[in-house]
Amino acid sequence: MVSDSVKPALLLVDDESEVTSILSKRLVRRGYACKTAGNGQEALDEMAKQACPIVIMDVKMPVMDGLTALQHILKRWPGTQIILLSGHADMQIAVQAMDEGAFGYLMKPVDFDDLLFKIEDADTQMRLEARS
Repeated sequence: MVSDSVKPALLLVDDESEVTSILSKRLVRRGYACKTAGNGQEALDEMAKQACPIVIMDVKMPVMDGLTALQHILKRWPGTQIILLSGHADMQIAVQAMDEGAFGYLMKPVDFDDLLFKIEDADTQMRLEARS
């Protein structure tokens, strides 16, 4: 990613508020604008207010889980890059998520550098798609 380019806004979605709080603080320090939500329904509400091009979302949450939210977000905002996080090693869910359009799938506790790389990769993908 070009260092002088504007970084995309991120939506962090997790029912554990300390997870979104810590990630948000670390990402803001690196120049990202971050919004947070506590479940899939809140994520949809935030996207309706102001869509974020990249969503980082837990899979298992109350009210609306990450896979259901993924489907709704991609239907309404098809260019969104969604990175799912899960604390449960479930290859079936990972494969399903990717089949349904997730950009990536990372295990929790997520290595921050891996997440940063995945965000930069998603940003690059968006820029390439925008050109074509």
